Amino acid sequence: MSVTLVMFDKSGARRDFPLKTGPNTIGRKTDCDIRIPSSEVSRLHAEVIADEDGCTIRDLGAANGTFLNYQRVTEEDCEPGDFITIGPVTFTVQVNGEPDDEGLKDIREQLMARSRAAAGAGPSIRTSEHVLSSDDEMDPIAALEALASSADQTSIEPDEDEKL
Repeated sequence: MSVTLVMFDKSGARRDFPLKTGPNTIGRKTDCDIRIPSSEVSRLHAEVIADEDGCTIRDLGAANGTFLNYQRVTEEDCEPGDFITIGPVTFTVQVNGEPDDEGLKDIREQLMARSRAAAGAGPSIRTSEHVLSSDDEMDPIAALEALASSADQTSIEPDEDEKL
């Protein structure tokens, strides 16, 4: 079973995060499998457990919650095409290549439309694509892009003032 979390940045560029079998941690800590350096993300926020049947998302007690298809969850099985939102980042679940590239293009358009709507409403509106305000420490999308573009790097070093 192949499970990948697919992220689209604000420009619509796609980034894939293939998951290993077993638990895959997501959070702000440097040793998480997928690191999101944002104050909206707990140090150890959630985990996605990938197995022969697909995957399950589990919240690890995050203050801001973990969302599956825009609904807060504690633990839930994921289906291909589901959205996992953690802090300012939304991932699309891809299982064994489903949704396919054409389906992911449609999803990308949906997410970009939500982002444009949020940008027009102002930064106080939280959607799948958070509009960064001037007090954000670092752009988490740019940080994830840097992570995805580096084949050897498994985490991103935080700014000095972000280390906790």
